[in-house]
Amino acid sequence: MGDPKYPRKAWRKPKRPLNYDLKMEELKTLGTFGLRTKKELWKAHTRLSSVRHQARSLLALQQDVREEKEPILMKSLVKIGLVSGDSTLDDVLNLEVTDLLTRRFQTLVFKKFGFTTPYQARQAVVHGHIMIGDRVVNIPSYIVTTEEEKNIQFTPESKFPEILEKSKDSKIEPSPDVEETNETQTENQPKTPTEVSEIKGEKPSTD
Repeated sequence: MGDPKYPRKAWRKPKRPLNYDLKMEELKTLGTFGLRTKKELWKAHTRLSSVRHQARSLLALQQDVREEKEPILMKSLVKIGLVSGDSTLDDVLNLEVTDLLTRRFQTLVFKKFGFTTPYQARQAVVHGHIMIGDRVVNIPSYIVTTEEEKNIQFTPESKFPEILEKSKDSKIEPSPDVEETNETQTENQPKTPTEVSEIKGEKPSTD
């Protein structure tokens, strides 16, 4: 057992961190899920790699031992919503890092309450505006179970519901009066000599 004061790293860097395609893919993932640094993405990769390693280890076991240990892994993955109840180890090996990132507390809050950006949802989580059941959770990377997902709600004193409601009202389409005003302004705009000639029925000058 190692020293608890100096724990092991919970993440590993990619083998080629300066690869251009990899960097562009990482930046896209960071923006999509509202991650603060690449370290959060690397943590998700490391956690998923550990799950895949467990699945490969089970496939290498004898059938009777595998039947005993496989349900334990599958039950834990079903609990957090990574796989369905009828999934197999092959489905576990096909998991992508985006599947794990969609189960983050920040991502579920962003989708459920309709925040403008995932970073706005992160701010609400970090500042303690969101709770699961009767407890406040301020960890954006917290992996939410399927049972906890339906109990995500705002804290009673949070002002974010009002802010989101106002932002929705500001996106209302313009009224018909505004559209008519725009059409009138377009009609009253000065016309070019070609348009004037066409209105009078004359052929435009080619000089």
